This record gives sequence, C-alpha cells and structure tokens, in this order.
Amino acid sequence: MKKIAVIGAGTMGNGIAHVFAQNNFSVNLIDVSQPQLEKAFNIIEKNLERQLAKNIISADTKNKTLANIASFTSIERGVSQCDLAIEAATENESIKLKIFKELDELSPASCLLASNTSSISITKIASATHRPEKVIGMHFMNPVPVMKLVEIINGYSTQKEVTDTIIAISQKIGKIPCVVNDYPGFIANRILMPMINEAIFSLYENVAGVEEIDTVMKLGMAHPMGPLQLADFIGLDVCHAILTVLFEGFGNSKYAPCPLLTNMVHAQKLGVKTGEGFYKYTVGSKDRIVSDRFR
Repeated sequence: MKKIAVIGAGTMGNGIAHVFAQNNFSVNLIDVSQPQLEKAFNIIEKNLERQLAKNIISADTKNKTLANIASFTSIERGVSQCDLAIEAATENESIKLKIFKELDELSPASCLLASNTSSISITKIASATHRPEKVIGMHFMNPVPVMKLVEIINGYSTQKEVTDTIIAISQKIGKIPCVVNDYPGFIANRILMPMINEAIFSLYENVAGVEEIDTVMKLGMAHPMGPLQLADFIGLDVCHAILTVLFEGFGNSKYAPCPLLTNMVHAQKLGVKTGEGFYKYTVGSKDRIVSDRFR
C-alpha cells in the first residue's frame, strides 16, 4: 500500500494525514470545504514545526511530509487511485453511510475502506457498500501524531486478510494496533464513556465540584487528565453522540446520557472547541478555569 485517501480534514483527519505522510505514504486529504483543507495544512505544518523544535524530526522530514500530502474537494478525484481510504468525517451515521456509498462507487475494487468512527457499527457502515469484506474500523486516538493506539474493528464480514493488512500498516506508521469486534462503543468508548458520564452525574447530583472530581481521578487513579477535562477535550457533543449509540445499541439505561450533558450540548457549551464546557478556555493558551456555571 502506497496511496492513502483521508476523507475529512478536521482534527482527526489532519492528524491521520500527518502520520501517514510522515511515514512516506502518499496522502490525498479530501474535504468538501477548501478553507477547511487550508486550515488542516496549517495545523499539520505547525505540528511538524513543534516536532522539529523538539528534535523529534529533521527539517528534511518536515518538508517531505508536507510534500506527501495533496488536497482535494472531490471524493472522485481523491480516491480514484488509492489503496486505502480512511473516512474521518463527523460522527454521524447518515453522513458516514453516504460517504461509504460514494467510496464504494468511486474507488478501485481493490481499495480497502476504513472508518475512524469511535462508536458507529462497522457492519452497518459496510452495508452501504458492495464490498463489506473490505470494510474495517481504524479508530485513532486524539491527538493522532502523539497517541500510539489504533483500535481496529472487525465488521461482521471483514476478511482476515484485510485485518492483517491493517494491522501491518498501523505498525508501519508507528502505531500499536488492538483488534476488537463490532459491538456498540467497541472497547475504548464502551469503557471510557460510562466513566465520563458517571463523572458528569456526580457533578449533576452535587456529590463534588468539577476540580474535585478531576483531582480525585488524576491523583487517585493516576489518570493524566480528569474525566470532565477529558470530556471537554473530546467535545461534549461527541460524548453525547457516543453515549446515545451505546444506549440505543444495548437498550440499557446505564448508558443514557446525563441530563446535564444533554443540556450543555443544547446550550452549545461543547468544551475546548467552543471555549467553554466544564471549564472555560482561553484561545491560544492551555490555561483553563472552572466554568461560572459550576462555581
């Protein structure tokens, strides 16, 4: 495999493109928005400069990485000669099904199709194609250039040869693959999201404050980031969407999103990306303070 298409130039998409390009793959980064593609390139360049400043990469590697990435606003042009297409669009089932239908129609028959979904069924996604045996999940962790794990999800029909190929390609880009099966939330979010939801319930029920909850989990459980800060980092809308998938998939009330989380999503207090969630964030700074709502 030499040519990779990444569909979606948001946070995850630009990170995936960065990692593949840095490891000498030719990458077509695809997004319907030209401004989003330009923003993605700027982010990739800044992240490479950060790596360069820390002596993680050389100036030559930085230049080659950027040269390995081409941008497209057309899926048809971007995937026409690719060996692997990785969808990294919004965590929305209907959007993903539409993209995979297009990928199936427009990419070579030999092209493997992967989704970076964090919770949506790979089997359901594969049903939008005529090649379900070539559809697989590649759930990267954020930030992609830093985090080592790739959760590889087998759909109901995914061929073993496809899984083996994705394991090998994950290792080639310096990641540690972990293979799981296709059930709601897979492993990462089936365990993580109920913990975050329980932290939000603890705040909602006034058991403890924002900083107290995060401090207990950081100092008591050796978590690098407290669950409420992590929820802000992930995006409260994303947390809510994943919990909804778990709730609907298992039909178990223990996965139902906390009413406080639902209200915050409705209020567009989504965390870092909107400047406020459980904490308030200053643009261009790592500083944060507890939101006025929770003081």
